[in-house]
Amino acid sequence: MTPSEQVKDFRVRLDSSLDHYSTVLHDCLDGLTEEEARRSLVPSKTTLMGLIKHVTYVEKFYFEHSVTGRPLKEIGVASTPDRSFVLTKTDTIESTQAAHHKACEESRQVAAKLKLDHIVTGRTAQPVLTIYLRTLHDLIQHCGHADILREQILHAR
Repeated sequence: MTPSEQVKDFRVRLDSSLDHYSTVLHDCLDGLTEEEARRSLVPSKTTLMGLIKHVTYVEKFYFEHSVTGRPLKEIGVASTPDRSFVLTKTDTIESTQAAHHKACEESRQVAAKLKLDHIVTGRTAQPVLTIYLRTLHDLIQHCGHADILREQILHAR
């Protein structure tokens, strides 16, 4: 495999990993009631629906704010990671999943236009690869959180 083919293969694997972990998180709400999706089981603001809202923030933060430098308010997300977990009365499983799905699609479109070694300067100067790795780190971590919360919710049935 040539170096160019190796980079292309690595990019495919990164995109596939982002899609996989995003799908796992998106699907953690499937089959739950609205009350279960909002249920608080830990002292923090973390709920299953809140996790989906937070990873929507993560997608927009890394692939839009970090790339373009557009203000968070302008891209329609919370001002801090902690606030991104906060649910409103209008948040539903359907609306939260739809917003997450849309954010993921938009992120992949942005990323597809950039080479992994391209330096973006929207927030701080960093390579696109760093954005991928930070996003993957957050997604993988939150998949673990979601797995535990979902297990507790289903056990309580």
